[in-house]
This record gives sequence, C-alpha cells and structure tokens, in this order.
Amino acid sequence: MFKGSIVALVTPFRNGAVDERALQELVDWQIGQGTHGLVPCGTTGESPTLSRAEHHRVVELCVEAAGKRVPVIAGTGSNSTEEAIGFTRHAKAAGADAALVVCPYYNRPTQEGLYQHFKAINDAVELPLIIYNIPVRTAVDMSIATMARLAKLRNIVGVKDATNDLARPLRTRQAIGAGFCMLSGEDVTALAFNAQGGVGCISVTANVAPRACADMQEAWAKGDTARAMRINDRLAPLHDALFCETSPAPVKFGTSLLGKSTPEVRLPLVPASPEAQEKMRLAMRSAGVF
Repeated sequence: MFKGSIVALVTPFRNGAVDERALQELVDWQIGQGTHGLVPCGTTGESPTLSRAEHHRVVELCVEAAGKRVPVIAGTGSNSTEEAIGFTRHAKAAGADAALVVCPYYNRPTQEGLYQHFKAINDAVELPLIIYNIPVRTAVDMSIATMARLAKLRNIVGVKDATNDLARPLRTRQAIGAGFCMLSGEDVTALAFNAQGGVGCISVTANVAPRACADMQEAWAKGDTARAMRINDRLAPLHDALFCETSPAPVKFGTSLLGKSTPEVRLPLVPASPEAQEKMRLAMRSAGVF
C-alpha cells in the first residue's frame, strides 16, 4: 500500500507563522525529486507546537499541493484519544490517503490502553491507519503482541517503526504476516530494516536529499543491492548530522541552505547551533546534496 521513500515533512515557518507558499513549493519539489509519499504534521513537522487550526491547514495544503500524485499520510496522533480522533476525521475530510498515529506520549498507557486508544480511532474513522512506535519520544513501546491484535482491525494497515531494533521487523512479520506495511522510522538503519521485511522509510533525510533517498529505495526494490548500499554509504554521515541536535533543528537548517524554508523552529526547540550548522554543511556536501 505504502512503500519507498516517504518524507516526514518539515513545516516551514516565516516570522513565527506557517509559510504556506513555501510548504506547497516544498511538496512540489519533493514529488519532482522522486519522493514516494508525504507525511505532514509528524514529529519532524513540529506537530506538538502547531495549533489545531495550523495542524488542519498544513494537512490541507499538503493534500492540495500533492494533487493525488503521491500518497499523503497525515500525522494525526495525540496523547488524547479524542483529539487524535478529531485530527484523523479532519485528515479524511481533507483528502489524506492515510493517517500516521503516534503512540500516546507522556501519559504512558499500558498495552491494553494502547490497544483501546488505537481501536477507538479505528472504530471512529474509516481511513487507513499506520501506528507510529517511537519509544524514545513517547516513553512507551508497543509490543509485537499488541500490534498483532491491532492488525486484525479493519483500518490498521502498518507501522512506522522507530525503535531502532532490527529484530523487530522480522518478528513483526512473523507475528502478523507479510501484508502488514512495515516502514522504518530511522534513516540510518532503513536499508537493514528492508532486509528484515520492511518496504520503505518515513524519512527525515529525504527533506534535504530526496532524490538519493528515493533512488536507494528503488534500487533495493529492484534487487540492485550493491547500488542501494553505495547510496546508503554516501548518506550515512548526513543521517548522523541530522540528529546531532534535537530534530528538526538540523534539518530545518539544511532545508534553509537549499532555499526551501527558513531555519526557524518553535520553542522549546531552538535553531541549530553553529557547530551543528557546520556539521550539516559538511555532511550535505559529502552526500552530494549541493
């Protein structure tokens, strides 16, 4: 259903507000560079600091600019089940192709709580749902057993796995089956994730190197492992640089170097430090982005 290089889009800001023109130009550029799908309002899109109206608007702008050329998987997660349902209903009304729903953060639900949270969204909105499991940010890890329970529900179609556990996709596939869409949430291990049963990556790196990320995924899908590995080697320093400070500050600086956005982030994040900026410049040159 969803595969390849799917970009976790930054949300461009200008003077504190969403830069709507830059966002739509970014979407068009991404599609032109070969990106296979778009995720607005994810963590990289600074969804925790967007107002509800901004969140809705960013999804609408992305869907409009994409024009059904590639899938739009709208970030609709929240630590409030009712709010997540509301965001998911809006995503469907806006024309999104699916929703990416993060495990509830901060309140640390049990596995049963996780199941009931996602089941409530599944029951409320007829839209494909991708579970976003990122324990480092949410302080809760969805077990494979819970995911297997959820996979039996009508609308739960896959997972964005940001656990960095490369045994996880293999065990998930064995528990659920090959039809469950498994997407990596970690660029640096995305190729290895594919080898364990994954079909692509929801990528931060694709914000600044979309063509290379798309080419790597396409090479892997075609069985050209050697070419995929060469691209992966070239991108490795960039993967690391993008997380030398809290994301998305480094990637926002990277997109600013490409003229795609300002480097603005919202508090409590701050712009990339001079040291991080230099790491990004060097890594982008090394990756052939410039």
